[in-house]
Amino acid sequence: MIKRRTFCSFALPLTLSAHTAARAQENFVEGKHYLEVSPRQPTKDQKQVEVLEFFAYSCSHCHSFEPSLEAWLKKLPRDVLFRRIPVAFREDFVIHQQLYFALEGVGLVEKLHGKVFHAIHSEKQRLATTADIAAFAAKNGVDGKRLVETMNSFSVAGKVKQAKALAEGYKIEGTPSLGVDGRWLTSGSLAGTNPRSLLVVDHLIALAKKAR
Repeated sequence: MIKRRTFCSFALPLTLSAHTAARAQENFVEGKHYLEVSPRQPTKDQKQVEVLEFFAYSCSHCHSFEPSLEAWLKKLPRDVLFRRIPVAFREDFVIHQQLYFALEGVGLVEKLHGKVFHAIHSEKQRLATTADIAAFAAKNGVDGKRLVETMNSFSVAGKVKQAKALAEGYKIEGTPSLGVDGRWLTSGSLAGTNPRSLLVVDHLIALAKKAR
């Protein structure tokens, strides 16, 4: 997990599948494995249970978490809405929030989201300027000019503002963190590891459905 102040964390090498069988026998405890969010935060669709991933492209633990998250998403029920919320703990990382929402706006999250992580953490590209991002886009067969224009759009500015409000509402102190239905928050530091936090999310989804 990358933290707001220290920008460091621990990440134990644990696969999601290693704990799947134990999930039914384990009781996740509020205050230990997850926290109640107060006040409750707004969700996009009240008919669905919402799960938010608070992430940062600069976070190496978010990058490492992606395979576990993607495997989990493939099994997500249709009545659960998943959204990614980019977080910027420093002003110079706001550009990465703009990048994610621009990718979302032009329908390129599936194609380029993972490649952004790869470029930053494996190829050591900072993607710290719009010129860097335009070059990255061109390298991956995307119109860099259009992507940058979308990043600078009024729509993306609004989404960045909303993301900041959600991060503040959930009291996000590190990434990756997972918010559930506006009510609860969990993370690798609470659950034990980042992959294990997904088991906590499954538990919270079940709680949210029972409460409806």
